[in-house]
Amino acid sequence: MIDSPVNTFHTVALTGGIASGKSAASRAFEARGIAVYDADVAAREVVAPGTPGLAAIAETFGSRFIDADGRLDRRGMREHVFADAAARRRLEGIVHPCVNAWLREHAAADHGAYCMLAIPLLAETWPQYDWVDRIVLVDAPREQRLARLIQRDGIDPAAAQRMLDAQASDATRRHLADDIIDNSGELDALDTAVARLHQQYLRRASHTLL
Repeated sequence: MIDSPVNTFHTVALTGGIASGKSAASRAFEARGIAVYDADVAAREVVAPGTPGLAAIAETFGSRFIDADGRLDRRGMREHVFADAAARRRLEGIVHPCVNAWLREHAAADHGAYCMLAIPLLAETWPQYDWVDRIVLVDAPREQRLARLIQRDGIDPAAAQRMLDAQASDATRRHLADDIIDNSGELDALDTAVARLHQQYLRRASHTLL
């Protein structure tokens, strides 16, 4: 992790591979009064009607991906970029910086002891987020995540495998992480791990205020 540009502890990025349990971990932090700002929510908001993000998409890809209500045709765009790697990179070049700015703005406005940023593609977009103070990885064995994904989404093993392969490697995520939550067990174990980290983060936050 790269040091924060100011001597504070406030912003924790939470990440993990698909089906690792990021949503469950986010809920556990939220249950302890911590605000969680989600990159997936940001990705929708930064391309809402009237935003610079949507205008940039229309300029780059044409109006055929804007529906009659002035909204992004998400399904059409998704199908287009999945079939064209160069188009996907152009879309990411528009959306990812907007998401980064959205998350940074919300973190700066947060008044809690610390806040959490849920960023599934943290490793894939690094070092765009080198301004965060700490990174926590929700982790589970690849075989377990594969089984969860198949059950959760009702997809066949080959499709689930392709989804895992499209993400950054486990080693890359672990290299970036300051803290790792092992989510290979029961939900109670995940909650216990979150409770322990929450107390650590509260202590860190309080020390920076002294």
